[in-house]
Amino acid sequence: MYDLANLALDTAKLRGASYGDVRAMHLRQRDLTTKNGQVGTLAQSESIGIGVRVLANGAWGFASTDRLTREGVASCAAQAVSIAKASALAKRSNVVMAPEKAYVDSWQSPFRKDPFEIPLETQLALLLAADAEMRKVKGVTLTETNMQFRKIDSWFASSIGSRIHQRKVISGCGIGATSFQGEEIQKRSYPNSFGRIRHLDSCGEPTRFADSRIDWASDRTRPRPGTGSEFRGHKFSDA
Repeated sequence: MYDLANLALDTAKLRGASYGDVRAMHLRQRDLTTKNGQVGTLAQSESIGIGVRVLANGAWGFASTDRLTREGVASCAAQAVSIAKASALAKRSNVVMAPEKAYVDSWQSPFRKDPFEIPLETQLALLLAADAEMRKVKGVTLTETNMQFRKIDSWFASSIGSRIHQRKVISGCGIGATSFQGEEIQKRSYPNSFGRIRHLDSCGEPTRFADSRIDWASDRTRPRPGTGSEFRGHKFSDA
C-alpha cells in the first residue's frame, strides 16, 4: 500500500503541490445471527479505497478512489491538485501549516486470533449450539444469537516523511432469550459486549439465563406492571 501512497505523493508534487498526504483504508466485516434455531444473517463484505489531500497555491484539495491501480491512484492525486488550484482562486489567505516532524510507526489492537481466519461454519456452529441450549428451557418463546467482526487496516503517508499503519480488530457476540406469558414480555441478553466470544460457555450460560427469564416472568411476588419497576408490553433487559 505504501508503494501506491508514494506514487500519489510523487504525482501531487509533480503537479505543483507543496504538501500532500495519503490515507488508505481496508475494511472487512462479518455478521452472523440466528433466531429460534434458524440462520438469520450470514453476511461478509470488504471495501478498500484511498484518499489524497494536497496543498497547492495555498489552498486544500482532496480526491479519493477505489481504483487501486497505478493509473487510478495517479489520476486521483492529479485531481486533488486540480481541485486545490481551483479552490485557490477563491481563497482569502494562504493555508499555513504548523511545523511538524515526521513519524514512522505501526500499531495493532491486541487479539488472540484473527476472526477472519476462522471458518464461517465454525462460528455459526457455536451460535446454533447456544441457540439450541436456550430452546431447551420450557417457556422460552424466542431465542436469538449474534456475532459481529470488523478488521480495519489503515495507512497514512505524508510528503514530510510520515508513514503510519494501524490494524484494529473488533469482535462482539450476544445471546438473548425472550419469554411471552400473557401480558408479560421478558428478555435477558448476555453478554452484549465485545471481546468475549471465546469465553462464552455455549452450553452452560444460555441455559442459566434462559431459566432466569422464566423464573422472573413466573414470580407473582415481584412488583407488577405500573409500579415503576417495569413497562407493560416492552422488552426488559438486565445483565
